[in-house]
Amino acid sequence: MTTAGRRTGVYRLATTLLDPHAHPAIELVKLYHERWEVESAYYAIKKTMLGRRVLRARTMPGIAQEVYALLSAYQAIRIAIADATTATTDTDPDRASFSIALQTARDQVVQAANVIAGTTIDLVGAIGRAVLDHLMPARRHRTSPRAVKRPLSRYAYKSLRVDRRTYKATISIDIHSTTPISP
Repeated sequence: MTTAGRRTGVYRLATTLLDPHAHPAIELVKLYHERWEVESAYYAIKKTMLGRRVLRARTMPGIAQEVYALLSAYQAIRIAIADATTATTDTDPDRASFSIALQTARDQVVQAANVIAGTTIDLVGAIGRAVLDHLMPARRHRTSPRAVKRPLSRYAYKSLRVDRRTYKATISIDIHSTTPISP
């Protein structure tokens, strides 16, 4: 039995979990269908959060910092989604749109909205309300065999005819000094 309903068929499952009482076969089959959630998480980080861009850091500590920042932001957004969906009855967290939550979080940061919490803490918040207002349909039951797909070219952006050299950027430099700067 999965979230999409009961499905009958023959499953062959190779595993090292040999104790049928601790790890019943039906539970392992259900978990196998949840494997797509991990791939969806990778997709959310690579495509939605990074926009298929590469990491900017050039040193190992910088790369580690950037990866931890991405994972922290991802986890914070997933916690907001989980809080919103558990606050309502019978709402599966799988129906929540990560893209909607991410865009709402970006809007909150850009607008600096709700930075200071009042006396009442709203666990659902703006992100949760946006997610609940735009729920996706229930996920379909995935039964396709696992297949190795040909990866996209790392240089695919060249075929999109996007000039990546003309991004608008604002650079601000503030110099603070306790002594006057002499010419």
